[in-house]
Amino acid sequence: MIIEDTNSFHVVDEGFTMKEAIIEAKKCLNCKTPLCRKGCPIGNNIPDFIHALSMGNMGDAMSIINEKSNLPAICGRVCPHEKQCQGHCVLNKKGEPIQIGKLEQFIADFDTNMNLIRRKLPQKDRGKIAVIGSGPAGLTVAGDLARQGFNVTIFEGQSEPGGVLMYGIPEYRLPKKVVRAEISKIEALGVYFECNTLVGENGVNVDSLFRLGYDAIFMGTGTAVPQNMDSTPGAKLHGVSQSTYFLHNVSSFNEGAIGRNMVPLKNGEKVGVIGCGNVAMDAARTAIRLGADVTVLYRRTQEEMPAINSEYNDALKEGVKFEWETSVEEFIQGKNGRLAECRLKTPQGERIEKFDRIYLAIGSRPANRIVSTTAGIEVDEKGYVKVVDRPCGMTTRRGVFAGGDVVHRPQTVVLAMKAAKNVAQGIAQYVDAMKLLQVAKKVEEDHNADK
Repeated sequence: MIIEDTNSFHVVDEGFTMKEAIIEAKKCLNCKTPLCRKGCPIGNNIPDFIHALSMGNMGDAMSIINEKSNLPAICGRVCPHEKQCQGHCVLNKKGEPIQIGKLEQFIADFDTNMNLIRRKLPQKDRGKIAVIGSGPAGLTVAGDLARQGFNVTIFEGQSEPGGVLMYGIPEYRLPKKVVRAEISKIEALGVYFECNTLVGENGVNVDSLFRLGYDAIFMGTGTAVPQNMDSTPGAKLHGVSQSTYFLHNVSSFNEGAIGRNMVPLKNGEKVGVIGCGNVAMDAARTAIRLGADVTVLYRRTQEEMPAINSEYNDALKEGVKFEWETSVEEFIQGKNGRLAECRLKTPQGERIEKFDRIYLAIGSRPANRIVSTTAGIEVDEKGYVKVVDRPCGMTTRRGVFAGGDVVHRPQTVVLAMKAAKNVAQGIAQYVDAMKLLQVAKKVEEDHNADK
């Protein structure tokens, strides 16, 4: 029997020491045309922060990063660096690219641990903004607008902010203390958090927020509804569940909020994970840590998998098995209405395979909670919110903006941040324009009154 290791959720990579970070930073060639920056979705000034680090100027390095990113300790850990900044480094030709993610992580962690002095913040008198959701998009919009003098409040349905960062990414990849530290930095910018407040329920909706005096509202609600396989026979059997539900429960268990018996997995069970993206990798590697025998079932080839190669290689090392071009045609019932077997379609033909549990990781879509309680917000046929280019990110309801996965479909943390940064600029432009119109209207009214 496979033995469950309850201590196996420690961080896989602890990061650089000071000496290691500076040695790595000194490898940077300071290219005239930095391809690493072109590979970063948010255009981080990578050579400059690496150069500052190489000289030991940690405050300067952090300031440079903060020009583009509100979540560097998170991005440094979970971004697909091999496809983005690091993948574009010219030293890849020698097989020795600069470990950009680990350097970003080191600088952000140093900043947190040393509590370095923040820059002076402007007065919060430029406008009042409501942000719905505290995932990567919501935190990015809030941080950017707070730095520009806006009074921002984030409304979060959970008891603690962070969204997918807190509940969807395993502890061994992204420790909760890191997420909390980054959120504390957002809070230090003057951002307020209203937790346990689910917008779209109990009378709290877009209209009620506008009545409270908010000048604009940002929807960063992500894709909270996972896709299912209801058209596949037996998909509703006990033992077939969502990877996101499993990961959320494991996160709560690791935090001590629930008991081990609340995690839908027993030691030694044979588990199948359907899908091969980041969520599938997280579910498979988490199940391995809880003592399961895990196989990932993916309907396409290895070359077509959405997960990055480093995640796949780590999963292999940890004991996860993979079956390519394999799909589940039927979930077969055993005793007491539970899943017992699956009928698989493979390149070698069909076969029956025993599984105690199946986790689905085949994508997700937006919930309609906000749209259904608000007039004027249009969505496409799959429920994704429609937005315009000018002002960037505004929905078909004036003053309501959206960004991140709820608009652009599920993406990485940094891509959600990239979209959110553009929308934050659109919100600022919109509010400024509306304020000017109000002033002009008041001047005209006063002029007419004097006649």
